[in-house]
Order: sequence, then C-alpha cells, then structure tokens
Amino acid sequence: MTIKILIADKLAPEGATFLKAQKNVEVIENTGLSGDALVTAIAEADGVIVRSSVKLTEEILDKAFQNPECRLKGIARAGVGVDNIDLQTATKYGIAVMNSASASTITTAEHAFALMISLARNVANSNGVFRSGGWDRSKYVGVQLAGRTLGIVGMGRIGQAVARRALAFGMDVIGFDPFMKEVTALDGQVRMMKSFNELITAVDIVSFHVPRTEETDGMLGAEQFAICKPDLLVVNTARGGIVNEKALIQALDKNQCGGAAIDVFMSEPPAEDHPFRTHPKVLATPHLGASTVEAQEAVAVNACASLLRYLQGEGLDSAVNAGGLDLELNNKQRTYVELAQRMLALLGTVATLKNTRNVTVELRGKATAGKADTISRYALVSLLQHISDEPVSIINVTAMARELGVTASTIVGAADVIDSLTIRTKGEHEHAIEGTVHADGLPRVTNIEGRRFDMVPTGHMIALFNNDTPGMVGRVGEVLGVAKVNIDEMVIGHGDDDGVAMMIIKADSVPCDELLANLANIDGVSKVASAEVG
Repeated sequence: MTIKILIADKLAPEGATFLKAQKNVEVIENTGLSGDALVTAIAEADGVIVRSSVKLTEEILDKAFQNPECRLKGIARAGVGVDNIDLQTATKYGIAVMNSASASTITTAEHAFALMISLARNVANSNGVFRSGGWDRSKYVGVQLAGRTLGIVGMGRIGQAVARRALAFGMDVIGFDPFMKEVTALDGQVRMMKSFNELITAVDIVSFHVPRTEETDGMLGAEQFAICKPDLLVVNTARGGIVNEKALIQALDKNQCGGAAIDVFMSEPPAEDHPFRTHPKVLATPHLGASTVEAQEAVAVNACASLLRYLQGEGLDSAVNAGGLDLELNNKQRTYVELAQRMLALLGTVATLKNTRNVTVELRGKATAGKADTISRYALVSLLQHISDEPVSIINVTAMARELGVTASTIVGAADVIDSLTIRTKGEHEHAIEGTVHADGLPRVTNIEGRRFDMVPTGHMIALFNNDTPGMVGRVGEVLGVAKVNIDEMVIGHGDDDGVAMMIIKADSVPCDELLANLANIDGVSKVASAEVG
C-alpha cells in the first residue's frame, strides 16, 4: 500500500529528497494552500508536513473529515511550535501531531547564548554607533558573564544545552521547571528552584525555554519585575507572550530591568510601531532561533522521518498529543500488534464485536515484557474500528472507548512461560481467542472458543461451526468446488464436550453471499461467517 504524504509548507529540500527515496511513498509538494483546496489536499493524504504558514484549524480539520474517505492519520510540524494546528480537534479525529523539536536544539541554544552575550556586552548598539561614525566606548561598558547567575526556565533539551554553555563560561546556573521534581540537574551542576518567583529574585540573567501554555503565559510580568534585580537581563527565544511585552517596556523605562534580548513576539511580525523596534535597551531578532542551514535541513528530515515512521507503524516520536505514550516496539512486539489485529478480525466471525462492552488483553512471556499496555492499546484500536464508523487511532482510542461504553483491561501474565496473547470480549456473550508468534516470526492463532488450532490468519477466510461428525469436510469441499473456490488451507478445531467443531478455511477468492448461504444450508452446519484478515 502506498503512503501519501503532503508537504504543505516550504521545506528544506532534504526533507522531500528523504521521502522520495523511500519505497511505497508518494510525495505531494503543494504549498500555500488554504480554504477548500487545503481541505481536499489533506483529506487525500495519509500524512501532512507543515511549518508555520499553513493553518490546520478546527474548521479545516472538521471539513476534511466530513469526507468519509479522509485518510489523514498524522501531522508533522517541521519546527517546535504547533500553534497553527488545532490539537484538540486533531486528537478527536485520532491524528498524531508531532514536531521536530530535537532537530533545532543546538541552533536555538546557540542563538539564545549569542543574544545573551550581545546583550551583556552591548554588541548591537555599539555596532550601530560605530557604523554611523561614532566611537563612544564609555557609553557601552558591559558586564562579563563569568561569575553571573543565570536562571533557566525550562530544563528540557534546549534549556540543558544553554546550561552547559553557561557553565563552560564560568556562570552559576539555577533552573526552574514545573515538570521536574529533582533538586538538581546536569549531575548536580544546576540547582532547581521550587518556583519561578524564587528563581527571578536570585538571577542576573534569565533565559526562557518553555512552551507557551496557560501556566507560562505572561509568567514574567509586573509582579516579577517588582522583585527582581534592577539590572536583570532578559532573554526570550521560546515563545512570544511568556514575557509580558507591556510589562517589560514599563520595567525598562523604570529601570527595573537592565535590558532584554527578544527573538519571539506576541504577534509576528510585530507592528512597525512596536516599541521593541526602537527601545534602546531591547535587542531584537526576527525569530531566528532555528534559522541555520544545519537546523533547517535537520528539522525537515526529522519531521519527514518521524511522520513516515508513524504511518508505517514503527513508533511515534516527538508527539505533542500522545500523552506520554510509550509506542516504541521491536520487530517481534510489532508482530504481536499485527497478531491482535488479525485475531480480532477472525474473532468477528464468532462474536458480534459491535456488542462488545468489555475487552481484556492478556500477554504472557518475555517477548512482550514491559510493552503490554502498548500492545493492549493497539488491540483496543483494532476492536473499536470494528465497532465505530468514526476514525480511531492510538491517539484517541481511550476517549473513543469511553464514549462507546467499552471498558478495557490489561493482564500481564508470567514472564517465564511460552509467549502468548489472549483477547477476551464480553457483550451479550463471552468470547476468547489466543495466539502467539513462533520462531518463524509469523502471527498464529492457537485457540478459538476453547478449540485448538495452529494457523496464520491471513487472506479470505471462512469460519464454520458444524457437527463434529465424519463427512463434514467432504460436504463443505463439494460446495466450494461447485462455486469454483479453491481451498488454500483448512484447519479444524474440535470442541471438548459439545460435539461442535470449528472449521476455518483460507479461500483463494472473496466468498460471495450465495456461497456463504449454500455453506450455511449444509446439514450439520450451524453457523457460517467470513472475514478479510491481514
């Protein structure tokens, strides 16, 4: 099956080159789309790559999914911020949204540090004076970084990269991160504060490396400027709005702040009369944090690779709406996901999956150790795809199960036994199916409703329940022969006490309704159903 990926924004060419080199991938480069043209384009793609220009709003996504054939499963942002993507709506439709934050870590950290040095040493202002013919050295006396205390807000990848550079410059570094409970970071070299206000009173320079959220919006404002050191230097390369722009200007004018280096703004680009453009204590750059040749190439390739990996079912990197899911699976564990999908398709010939109200997934053995919850989650996705007409994926499966009234549980069995997967469903009746992955790497069903089998479920499958008496195989074969349907494989599972056997047939073509009806009319056959598996 070909995977279709739409590149909807201008991207470094290395991204498209990477995708075009992959097998079974169709790359569509169509930038600058909006409105109905964008809706049509994303509905026809499995994945979309954007930067910041294209807006995937609630309206756009809703319209795309009004198309019953919409195939969109993933969105990759070539960059960090996802402000141009409606995450809530994407999650509702089961779309994984990922960014390429790690690709621009070094570049953004270097820019933050460059701004810090330039601000501390008046590089930009003195350069401007020099170019206009001036030379006033005494007016541009700066401060050295060595010995100064730097406060880093957000100790993620970028924050840690800035911290390492600051430590190399002989600075004292303290940090604040609401998601870190440790008292130190970087092997004890960075002390972590309990609150932002505690940090802001103790630092000479503060640098922000957090996303803009309800908690971080305007976190450096008038209240903080009133308690900070009057010569505080502010560096923001994270997101506009984290530093309250009006409060910053007022603090600079009142000498409550020594200077600010700003790379991000509430509105980009800022208005021509924005005070940052002319204020003598402000050093501003036009959102250049990730603007290096190396970063642009890395961001493009990273976004493309992450999206393709997810669409191929090989894991989910840098997702911003996956709730910290651990989706990394090795090859054998991925085969257990495939096994669960095939088992549920086959179980649908026995059970009415639409009536399921409870599902239990049990995994035993070493092969799936530590990944039971992940595999169980994928199994739940497969089950709900049989129940609901709405799009279901690993992203929205929990919410969808809650909405449909399906409860799910996972059981982790002993690790020192043969690897196996058991799925039990309960609706009007209880049903169970078991399987495993042998050394040949193929997913096999080993038990259905207490009947033992050994088969690889795949292709056009017919399941029959029949009296466990001689001659049944011949009668079934005769009906298939009349219909000119070849049997690729047949396995029979015998019941223990009820006298009913289950016959599973792999046919060489899709069984038509007439054939199924003729099979059901065989004397001794109590039920017939078909399924497309694999």
